[in-house]
Amino acid sequence: MPRHLVWFKKDLRIHDHAPLVRACAAGEVICLYVYEPEIVQHPEFDASHLEFINRSLLELAHELETRGSKLIYRTGRLPDVFAEVHQTHPFEAIWSHQETGHAVSFERDKRVATWAKAEGITWHELPQQGVVRGKLDRRIWPKQWHGFIRTPTVAPPDKLISPTDIPAGSHQRAADLGLTVRPKPEVQVGGEQTAHELLKSFLESRGLTYQRAMSSPVTAFETCSRLSPHFTFGTISLKTVWQRAQVQRDALNEMKRQGEDIDARWFKALHAFMSRLRWRDHFMQKLETEPDIEFHNLNRVYDGLREHDFNQDYFDAWCAGQTGFPMVDAAMRALHAGSWINFRMRAMLVSFASYYLWLHWRPTGLYLARHFIDNEPGIHWAQFQMQAGVTGTHTVRIYSPAKQVRDHDPTGIFIRRYVPELANVPNEYLAEPHTMPPLLQSMIGCVIGKDYPAPIVNGQEALRINKARLAKVRNSPAAKREAKRVLAKHSNRPESPAQSSQLVRK
Repeated sequence: MPRHLVWFKKDLRIHDHAPLVRACAAGEVICLYVYEPEIVQHPEFDASHLEFINRSLLELAHELETRGSKLIYRTGRLPDVFAEVHQTHPFEAIWSHQETGHAVSFERDKRVATWAKAEGITWHELPQQGVVRGKLDRRIWPKQWHGFIRTPTVAPPDKLISPTDIPAGSHQRAADLGLTVRPKPEVQVGGEQTAHELLKSFLESRGLTYQRAMSSPVTAFETCSRLSPHFTFGTISLKTVWQRAQVQRDALNEMKRQGEDIDARWFKALHAFMSRLRWRDHFMQKLETEPDIEFHNLNRVYDGLREHDFNQDYFDAWCAGQTGFPMVDAAMRALHAGSWINFRMRAMLVSFASYYLWLHWRPTGLYLARHFIDNEPGIHWAQFQMQAGVTGTHTVRIYSPAKQVRDHDPTGIFIRRYVPELANVPNEYLAEPHTMPPLLQSMIGCVIGKDYPAPIVNGQEALRINKARLAKVRNSPAAKREAKRVLAKHSNRPESPAQSSQLVRK
């Protein structure tokens, strides 16, 4: 019987796993997961990611065992690990999902392709996202994406045939791989079952107020789907989620036609949620099309804008959640506790670092990538550059930390949880506690500069200077010419920068 290798990467599930199904139909299968030192030692990787992966692998291994197979664990560089397995248990094909990852994973894939070709082994890479490889016409990309997302999902095989004499190997823990463990008591756990439970609760109850509640950190932790890390590590497929949401929307429409009383917020919530699934792949496509954006400005006219003004003290305070701006500090400390914050708070952290502190997006981006349990390079770097204002194609977004408090946490529910130094600060001073009268500071036990930091920059003055710096480049003829090139390459249709900004915000 022909033997095939199923290489699990960021697709740790049994349902809607086309490579597994296709390999199983072709013959005997070896199911393999490889702990790759160059991946786990990458500056974007954290021990919390490993914990999520290991929890997911345990569940995947159980599902494979119930079908007559087992998951093989190995540690090492690829394709060296494949060569070792091939030497003792020859296989004629490799099956895996495509991956749009950082440069290290891209170079790894090129090595695998070279080795497989030299050995006469066919490598089948099947799409997992609605990302198009090779020559791309952005104008027809939405049609291609909808075509992909509507194709039927595949059921897991009932039975697998696998060799029984391959040593299984074992999990690798953080200490085994040289990773530093940072306590994160609120971090999400992995596993396919957890992913499906999250989807069910979101579609049946939690998602009702999604459209509005996702913006506030007070409500977003409950009303957002929280599926993003499961997309990142593939414990549930994007296609599964989109189709389940579509079924739910169709059912609600039918109930409405039948005269039943349906809460209209569900239709807005599902529309917003499903559009963000497309938005996710839209940004991943940017990295697939132009991998260089992991390291360099998408619009190269902005090169040199911030690179030579890096302030280490500002960076350290921002990382520690000790900037003296309560919403910034609360968002960062919440991230330390659970590796997840909602999109608006992420955008605010990037905006604050980029415009108030004038920090370059690469080191701040690496720091947040390491702490996001759902880090997805394709989304992360494209978003980071957009929020930092170096694409030249989008409206410059500057999030005022004080305004975010007044709009999204006016009574301090979120801030007081993660910045307990401000527990007794009256609501009217919570956005800017340094404006409290000295006597009040002493009375409530929160002396600014002692119990809680004074603002590390004068916000208005920093913005005035830094906006002028950005505008000088942005308004140059060279920047405008380059912006047109970027739009032509990455926009779904030939639009003006302002129109493109509106598209991305949906």
